Amino acid sequence: MKKWYRGLLAAAVLAAKVSAMPGVAFAQAGDVSRAFDGNPDLNGVWQAIGTAHWDIQDHPAGPGLPDMGAIGAIPPGQGVVVGNEIPYRPEALEQKQQNFENRFTDDPEIKCFMPGVPRATYLPHPFRILQGDQKIMIVYGFSDANRTIHMDKDNPEPAPIDSWMGRSHGSWDGDTLVVDVAGFNGESWFDRAGNYASNTLHVVERYTPMGANAIMYEATIEDPNVFTEPWTIRMPLYRRLEEHARVLEFKCVEFTEDLIYGHLRKVPTR
Repeated sequence: MKKWYRGLLAAAVLAAKVSAMPGVAFAQAGDVSRAFDGNPDLNGVWQAIGTAHWDIQDHPAGPGLPDMGAIGAIPPGQGVVVGNEIPYRPEALEQKQQNFENRFTDDPEIKCFMPGVPRATYLPHPFRILQGDQKIMIVYGFSDANRTIHMDKDNPEPAPIDSWMGRSHGSWDGDTLVVDVAGFNGESWFDRAGNYASNTLHVVERYTPMGANAIMYEATIEDPNVFTEPWTIRMPLYRRLEEHARVLEFKCVEFTEDLIYGHLRKVPTR
């Protein structure tokens, strides 16, 4: 019997034993905890698992920075785009390809700019949801990004100024938190593969609890300047269960100074 098959069989047997152990139960829809107002309690530290931060579409392994070896390479991954197709306009697809070619200098993430929505959700860092009845705040570790979801606006107000994270308005659709986000500055990307949108981006997010420790996250993306029709990404988010889970500040500006300003030094480094 081949080693890989024995390993797979052992894993399956172990999973069956764990699921049958007394006191061990996997979360079901009925396990959703409730906040003081009766809505699902989304408070806590959450994180996406996967490679969407590299590329939101299916992708093979690929080279990264040559001098970093395997550490800088792109791992293979399954996409989170429903149908795996992004309906770019022809000229926008050309821009996406240029973004990919110039990703080591132009990606907003490499410059420590705020990640935007929905990219902030699936960066490889945890984030915290702080839930109230009138406001919900999401705090991200990367670049000190955060945003407030306004739950108390019957008539959503347009953003007073365009920004990286946009302006968010939320409501409950049964047990699903629906968040409408607009007012973006058009500078953020969706991933390190160069997928992007303009300042007419409109995102509708859906956070649906799948149990006590998982949320199904969906984001429908619409931007008539870049895409021919709306499209959707979907992925689970998982609660961080370790004791005293925290979101640590990733203050990354100091690591970008040479990249951004090296050409301005008396002796240019770039």
